[in-house]
Amino acid sequence: MTTDRCGLRRRRSTRFLSFGSASAALALVAVAPAPASAESLLSALARAYYGNPDLNQSRANVRVRDEDAPKAKAGLRPKASIAAQAGSQYAAIKIPFGGSASQQAGAASGSSGDFQDTYVGYPRGTTLNLSQTLFDGFRTENSVRQAESGVFAARSTMRLTEQAILQNGATAYMNVLRDTAVVSLRKNNISVLDEQLKQTRDRFQVGEVTRTDVSQAEASVALARSEYYAAQAQLKTSMANYRQIIGAEPKHLQPGRSLEPLLPKSMEKAIAIALVEHPGVTAAFHQVDAAALAVKVAEGALLPSLSVTGEVSNQYDSFLGLPGSRQFTAAAMGRLNVPLYQGGAEYASIRQAKEQLGQARLNADLQRDSVRASVVSSYGLLETARASIVSGQAAVKAAETALAGVREEAKVGQRTTLDVLNAQQALLNARVNLVTSQRDRVVASYAALGSIGRLSAHELNLNVAIYDPSLHLYQVHDQWFGLDTPDGR
Repeated sequence: MTTDRCGLRRRRSTRFLSFGSASAALALVAVAPAPASAESLLSALARAYYGNPDLNQSRANVRVRDEDAPKAKAGLRPKASIAAQAGSQYAAIKIPFGGSASQQAGAASGSSGDFQDTYVGYPRGTTLNLSQTLFDGFRTENSVRQAESGVFAARSTMRLTEQAILQNGATAYMNVLRDTAVVSLRKNNISVLDEQLKQTRDRFQVGEVTRTDVSQAEASVALARSEYYAAQAQLKTSMANYRQIIGAEPKHLQPGRSLEPLLPKSMEKAIAIALVEHPGVTAAFHQVDAAALAVKVAEGALLPSLSVTGEVSNQYDSFLGLPGSRQFTAAAMGRLNVPLYQGGAEYASIRQAKEQLGQARLNADLQRDSVRASVVSSYGLLETARASIVSGQAAVKAAETALAGVREEAKVGQRTTLDVLNAQQALLNARVNLVTSQRDRVVASYAALGSIGRLSAHELNLNVAIYDPSLHLYQVHDQWFGLDTPDGR
């Protein structure tokens, strides 16, 4: 009877052990075809590419910067205006006539001899003014080029945001997978420890173990439950982060895959690519171009400017308020302005622009150094994750063998209950570490691809329509008028 019951216990223990091993493999290895409604890592990233608010906000910022180009072009475009005015005017007019003789005659006749009259008029009129700047010291030309450099810098910043969203999305996806597997492992661990506690209590009844062994088994179960609840809380946090980045609740997530096939084979080649292609570097160099052009715009204030102006005016009742009077004028004038000295503000602006150019160049150097460090760090983390998986697999296999041996030895009294519990905990820790290493490898591969500037929807071949920022600039670059945006707002 005792032998049969012990045999049943052994079968139960083996069953729980096998289930725990399968749970660890669920993290990254697909063992069966995924259901039709399953979410893959790439489909989740495609969802984030479409709907993430941070990325859409960055795209909107690029469209805002696009409008700087037509604003700068307005400097050499013609300007026209119409002015109209109307009102009422009271005028009193006195015109003296003759010398002293006429004054005396006027006095004798009771008249002053002067012409006096009052008028109430309603002056009104319109004026059409046309002006065209012919030369402004190259300020408009350089302002347009400066605006275009700002647009290119904004596009690079948008690419940085895209990389961050894709990398954060991959991290959130793998965190949910990892925490789901950890919850499963810890739940299975509770079942195994519950079975161990039952066996210990049975052995205590027959006098094979002491009350201390039972208490140790009970403490292990209580600790396992506490760790299970903590794992559940961590999973909920990861699911909330997933919802924030991806825009949907995580359901039926498929195993993730590493991007190592897309990475350069050597770190040196990765660094060379990153120093040229990384959006942070390209944004910094576009900002240098914009700062250099800002210096030229400021220097244009010292150059002469040339413009022509035409004006047509038609006025009524405007001559001394006389009713019925009419005045028509038409004029065309050229204006040449040669600045000599304007208080020194333009010189201060030039010096300031040059200092900002130096600052932009230093920022470019800083970005290159930062990108280089990021590549080295991400490649190091990827290497560490790969090595951790190899050692983790070996650790799981060794821990499984050790646990089986400790259990057999405990049956013949060579091991205590504490030894069995410690071996079970060691196996659990090894499985959790393996799941974590599998997650770290995928996340590190995304970080490495992002560190060289190639983490994009195009590079990942996401099933999305790639956003083209150049289309909006093309639509507004030469637009002279219009209130609606290209998308009809």
